[in-house]
Amino acid sequence: MHVELLRILDNFANLDENETELIKSSFKPQTLLKGEFFLKDGTVCRNIGFLHKGLVRYFVLKDGEESTFEFTSEGEFIGDYQSFRNASLSVQNIQAIEDCKMLIIDYPSIQKIYNTTKNGNLIGRQIISHRFEIMVNQILEVYMQNHEDRYKSFIDKYYGLTQRIPQYLIASYVGVKPESLSRIRRRFAKNIS
Repeated sequence: MHVELLRILDNFANLDENETELIKSSFKPQTLLKGEFFLKDGTVCRNIGFLHKGLVRYFVLKDGEESTFEFTSEGEFIGDYQSFRNASLSVQNIQAIEDCKMLIIDYPSIQKIYNTTKNGNLIGRQIISHRFEIMVNQILEVYMQNHEDRYKSFIDKYYGLTQRIPQYLIASYVGVKPESLSRIRRRFAKNIS
């Protein structure tokens, strides 16, 4: 698992041997079974995860209903960065859609990497910048796209994951009931033909 993590981090900065060893010893393996939560709203995000295998969804409770706003799969970092950084209560939930294998790091360990390595801050900034970009795009999609456009955006963004995500979660992401998603999918399929 560490090999993939190190390969991705090495894209941000050329890691030296000491940095590589510190990262390997700081990220600990963890499994998450389908349906289990990495983070529940009302709790503090204590770890950042690097997803090696599996798929998670991010959602919030809105008017008593779950509203899914992101799916994250292999090769990506997961967590609520605001809660993690500030030790504040999260409003997000992160739940496994599939059994997951990941590496996790806690706040003191990540601070040690930032403070004792030459590339730690650069790597952290690159990861946060990437997550910020995702977040801004999510906000823009919610406010600027209708349901059909949101479905098209889902297909573009999560093309390789569509068979792995249950339809009711896709409907939650698009912001419609499952029956409405079926109609949108039929219209979408007709327009492609």
